[in-house]
Amino acid sequence: MNPPLAAAWQALDAHAQALRGQSLRDLFAADATRFSRHSLHVGELLFDYSKQWVTDETLVLLDNLAQAADVAGWRERMFAGEKINESEGRAVLHVALRQRGDAPVLVDGVDVIPEVRATRARMRKFCEAVRSGQWRGYSGEPIRTVVNLGIGGSDLGPRMVTAALNAIGHPTLAIHYVANLDAADIAPTLEALDPRTTLFIVASKTFTTIETLTNAATAREWLLANADATGDNPKLRQLALARQFVAVSASPQTAIDFGVNPEMIFGFADWVGGRFSLWSAVGLPLALAIGMDAFERLLDGAAAMDEHFRSAPTRQNLPLMMALLGVWNSSVRGAGAYALVPYSQSLRLLPDYLQQLEMESNGKSIGRDGEPLARPAAPVLWGNAGTNAQHAWFQLLHQGGRLLPVDFIAIAESDYPLPDHHERLLANCFAQSEALAFGNPDAEPAYRRCPGNQPSSTFVLPRLDPYHLGLLLAAYEHKTLAQGVIWGINPFDQWGVELGKKLAQRLLPAIEGGALPAGSDSSTGGLIAHCRAVRARHL
Repeated sequence: MNPPLAAAWQALDAHAQALRGQSLRDLFAADATRFSRHSLHVGELLFDYSKQWVTDETLVLLDNLAQAADVAGWRERMFAGEKINESEGRAVLHVALRQRGDAPVLVDGVDVIPEVRATRARMRKFCEAVRSGQWRGYSGEPIRTVVNLGIGGSDLGPRMVTAALNAIGHPTLAIHYVANLDAADIAPTLEALDPRTTLFIVASKTFTTIETLTNAATAREWLLANADATGDNPKLRQLALARQFVAVSASPQTAIDFGVNPEMIFGFADWVGGRFSLWSAVGLPLALAIGMDAFERLLDGAAAMDEHFRSAPTRQNLPLMMALLGVWNSSVRGAGAYALVPYSQSLRLLPDYLQQLEMESNGKSIGRDGEPLARPAAPVLWGNAGTNAQHAWFQLLHQGGRLLPVDFIAIAESDYPLPDHHERLLANCFAQSEALAFGNPDAEPAYRRCPGNQPSSTFVLPRLDPYHLGLLLAAYEHKTLAQGVIWGINPFDQWGVELGKKLAQRLLPAIEGGALPAGSDSSTGGLIAHCRAVRARHL
């Protein structure tokens, strides 16, 4: 660790010790302007961090930490297209996918923007054909159902935003997502569908992901069996594949080998990381759901946050403040987890999406230099929609005795405006952040006491529309980058995930009936033998 960075960490440790004994009640009582000084805006998006356990001195020391780690330098290297994913030798350019100007972005000397624009134009043409009913399946009927087959980054992002923006979704086009390798995911989905009017999107960067390809093979056989029920019309089978199977992949030849029509392959580059791929052709099912104009507005919001992240000073920089507050809570104060609670049923899948973004990116204990980290990095992220969460696990937040910060997300105007509902929803959101911060430490009897001092931040979006959702999602992306830089982590690889995939392929032959791989442990061998015996008894 370089000396300025080590000194910055030490200064934060000493500061945390000096703040002991000061409560959030004390901090608010001492400063009537705390909210205005510890909140910021990006357009109409409000970020209130006044209920975080910080002072002006804390923020100065956190800024020093960011400077010592060279967050600004890494940020500019990312935007410039340098290969900051060093372990895989790749640029990290999801920001190029939503760039709104014509400035070139070079990767290995080639401007990538023309190809990004060309893919988006193809997406628009295809979406308009499907949404208007002009695109027909093998029987000549319009498409009424889209099924996205993907997992991880090829599923979580578009699935989450499709649910979030359901209020503006196509009125007659149903969008389904299948991700799990468990047949309990795809089987019930297929049972409810009409093969004549169903379009499948197979989304896989490499087109080798076992979960996605297994589900795709099942869907292909289901479609072909129904398209040619008599078994004597191969042209109908070919038409079904050509019209009702689409691929989104960075490996087009592998998709062609699977049987996808070359004209129905939407590509993206290897510099698009899976968990940052929503903005690419991976967003095709979302674009089908909400239309390309709304998809472009999502990109507009993300692009606006990109520009804000690049240009705003630390105290006004929303993603950087998010990152620094998270580092303060997890790596200085010792919070091993934090909760994300959107007070919006439409955003119920946001915690799932951000779990992958943050924990797959920064869930590491070895730094870029190959050395163990000196401090714990990414905290565990969990959550679900309020008010449901209040009746599930908020008790632990209030009286569990653990430091568990919270991100609250509120929407000022409801996407489903019914009388009474939204006002009561907002009252619950703001009441919970108040109760967590200040508690009721003097309540009697003692078992009623809530100590407070549970830090939280609150985002308020003016409305849940594509633009403001794009702003919010890009803020969390940039937070993830900044935290990875501060911790000394490469946020853009995932070798733990790769190990699990490799071992699954190694064990598959044994589960199917072959020999156990040499060197397998007794537990794994015993589990496989038990499952084979149970299945054999029921043949």
